[in-house]
Amino acid sequence: MSALLHDTPTPTEIKVRTASKMLEISYSDGKHFDLPFEFLRVYSPSAEVRGHGPGQEVLQLNKQDVQITAVEPVGAYAVQLRFSDGHDTGLYSWQYLYELGSNKAQLWAQYLQRVGTADAANVAKLPESPQGGGGCGTGGCGCH
Repeated sequence: MSALLHDTPTPTEIKVRTASKMLEISYSDGKHFDLPFEFLRVYSPSAEVRGHGPGQEVLQLNKQDVQITAVEPVGAYAVQLRFSDGHDTGLYSWQYLYELGSNKAQLWAQYLQRVGTADAANVAKLPESPQGGGGCGTGGCGCH
């Protein structure tokens, strides 16, 4: 998690938009970010997600339907987000939320690439059909 810098803009408004699954956050410098719940969940600053050092990150999958169930202030520098999947660790500092908002497109592209790499690795590990080859409709899947 990024340290709060003395020149970090502070939020002037935070809104949870359940229907659109967005956290809207406006900052004192005039910037406004719409951060999807899924994006916030997969980029949680918690040790559960980020690990305890470089290379220990845990890829978060299947978070498309996650909701934010609570936003709790932590001092004058952060919020703790509670998610519908039970995840509630990690403090989202104003600086970290600002960084997420400022770099959302790049971070989301990196996340999707990691998911794609994980999916490709999992497909490569799938066992071959006991009948060998062919898919459903060809009899190769064993369902005919």
